[in-house]
Amino acid sequence: MNAPNRPEAIDTATLPEAVTAYLAAHATRDPDATAACCTEDAVVVDEGHTYRGKDEIRAWRARTASAYTYTSELVAAERVDDEHYVTVHHLEGDFPGGTVDLRFRFTLRDGRVAGLVIEP
Repeated sequence: MNAPNRPEAIDTATLPEAVTAYLAAHATRDPDATAACCTEDAVVVDEGHTYRGKDEIRAWRARTASAYTYTSELVAAERVDDEHYVTVHHLEGDFPGGTVDLRFRFTLRDGRVAGLVIEP
């Protein structure tokens, strides 16, 4: 049995639909599809900035989608509990440093993304 709040590694194929839908929208760099995966009051934290609600999330994704050219590979997934999942992505591109592994820490509610923190 998994201890409370201690992540357990899972097969990426077993991620909940809310996470896979968000990751697909993120991968296609589609701001509208990204926002559609979120709750009305969702909060995203990326690069030290906080974006609240679908309009701010849509604007954030529109801006970041064209900022750099990069490839992203989903390399791992963890389940914390039924509402919290972590995915790990390896990025390579023309951003400062050229490579990075990012953790996407998801909080789910009612089948949608209610919170997301993206950090190394």
